Amino acid sequence: MFNTDEELSKLPHKPGCYIMHDESDNVIYVGKAVNLYNRVRSYFRESTKKTPKIQRMVSLIHHFEYIVVDSELEALVLENNLIKEYNPKYNTLLKDSKTYPYIKVSLYDQYPKISMVRKSARDKAKYFGPFTSAQAVNDTISLLNATYGLRTCNRHCEKGVANGRPCLNYHMGRCMAPCTGEVDPIEYGQRIDAAMDFMNGNDKTILRELTDKMQAASDALDFEKAMEYRDLIEGAKRIIERQKITDTDEGDRDIIGIAADDTDAVVQVFFMRSGKMIGREHHHIGEIEGASKREILTEFVKRYYSGTPFVPREIMLPMEIDESDMIEEWLSLVKGVKVKLLIPKVGAKERLVELANNNAGTVLDRDREKLIIEEKTTRGAMEELCRLLGLPDAHRVEAFDISNTNGFENVGSMVVFEDGKPVKGDYRKFKIRSVEGPDDYACMYEVLSRRFLHGFNEKEQLDREQLERSYGSFARFPDLLLMDGGKGQVNVAKRVLSELRLDIPVCGMVKDDNHNTRGLYVEGEEIGIKRTSEAFKLITRIQDEAHRFAIEYHKSLRSKQQVHSVLDEITGIGPARRKALMRSFDSINDIKEASVERLAAVDGITQDVAEKVYEFFHR
Repeated sequence: MFNTDEELSKLPHKPGCYIMHDESDNVIYVGKAVNLYNRVRSYFRESTKKTPKIQRMVSLIHHFEYIVVDSELEALVLENNLIKEYNPKYNTLLKDSKTYPYIKVSLYDQYPKISMVRKSARDKAKYFGPFTSAQAVNDTISLLNATYGLRTCNRHCEKGVANGRPCLNYHMGRCMAPCTGEVDPIEYGQRIDAAMDFMNGNDKTILRELTDKMQAASDALDFEKAMEYRDLIEGAKRIIERQKITDTDEGDRDIIGIAADDTDAVVQVFFMRSGKMIGREHHHIGEIEGASKREILTEFVKRYYSGTPFVPREIMLPMEIDESDMIEEWLSLVKGVKVKLLIPKVGAKERLVELANNNAGTVLDRDREKLIIEEKTTRGAMEELCRLLGLPDAHRVEAFDISNTNGFENVGSMVVFEDGKPVKGDYRKFKIRSVEGPDDYACMYEVLSRRFLHGFNEKEQLDREQLERSYGSFARFPDLLLMDGGKGQVNVAKRVLSELRLDIPVCGMVKDDNHNTRGLYVEGEEIGIKRTSEAFKLITRIQDEAHRFAIEYHKSLRSKQQVHSVLDEITGIGPARRKALMRSFDSINDIKEASVERLAAVDGITQDVAEKVYEFFHR
């Protein structure tokens, strides 16, 4: 039994992080402290002034834990990591889930590869960006690969070690083919340096090189090659966009502005790279009740730069933030060079910050109504559904559906909604193992049993490895089960829950003769719901999503079965080549429509086999 007073007395006078849990052991708040003893005890003192948000959080604390570190800087880093891991309800969080593309150069490889990424690792790669257009990033990468003959494959390439035959790009003159083990790493590295030079803003070099190559091809009467270089030049010119805002010192910096009202805040970030404005993004900040702009900006800077792969040399802010010296020290360690937090007062830099502030205000005004509507259709709809079902609360909802064609390829789907929003990373597919023929009840029994048994096993495994916080989707049980159907499916769910001694509310999503959602089946009776209510709309979305996910999985299995049987008829296609084709194409139609060149690009498919596959579908 957790004794709060006793545990408070044991707190050390050392820096560290504290983690607040509610009665269900959910992490609701993570904080850091220079002195854990003083900071944590302040939450439980009546005399301490608290915002309404913190008062609600404290009322939910059931127990807490803490981690001692050696310095306040270490506590800051640990706090950021814990918040990203737990996503606590009462921490200031960035609502926006949108990620922006970066260009990554894998300098840790002997033969680096250029690719687009949306997440970064603390590795030896070089990152450029962020960019606002994924298409522009892909166009840039394609141009650089084609110009400098860089590899696009995922093969492990090493000097003196051959790794398979060169792919089609080599035969088309688009790749040096380091996979042969014969390419000089120094020469390849020079090409990578030239590509990075272009991304650093030196666009004249690539235009000059392409123009020289086009002229040389023309002089040699190789007009087809000259036309290829001409097209590359045009592509390069499209990519090299003239920037409307420039800065004379050509530095890398972010310009941050903020706007806030009583319920919401927006932070705007402008990205300047090599003195050019290359993009911008904004973030809505959640749970700001009682927080000042200074507090919001402090938390934003810590959270934002703990998750971005690029930290600029300068970050321009509209006002001072808390812990600025420590944050500068932390960011400098991350970047490897000195990072400055600046608050410009006059001149062009001050006008840029004011521009960011104004843009943040514009976004706040524009999105205020949209956020109200979103809140109504998500969390508001969940609260309405809970009232309808007589539940005190429900955060996580799981819905299940079965799909088959006359009992062929029985599959099940599990979709997850939290606070009225889909959590697609937690969706799961089930290929039925124990049921043959069209028996939806038996299929659902298997799906639910596997789902919860897997959850129990996962929890036990996590306990053994002392990784209780790293729950996956199976170990996190739902607050409400929604079954696609009425009495029969609800009874199947209750049977599984009873056998496993689980107490989870269950209701069925009933459809009418036209397969439209009609109401809910709860505790032996059907409850009608107003079609105009947000709860009804949410139930319909959940039911449609469960059905869609099951149907898509069923179609993919049927398609693979079709691909398997048809490919067996083609001369030269054995198990290995059939598997390679099935990995490279989603369906038999994709293989039918593929060119000989596209087929020959598949590992293990030779030119003559590619021609046989093409002829089989076009004879």
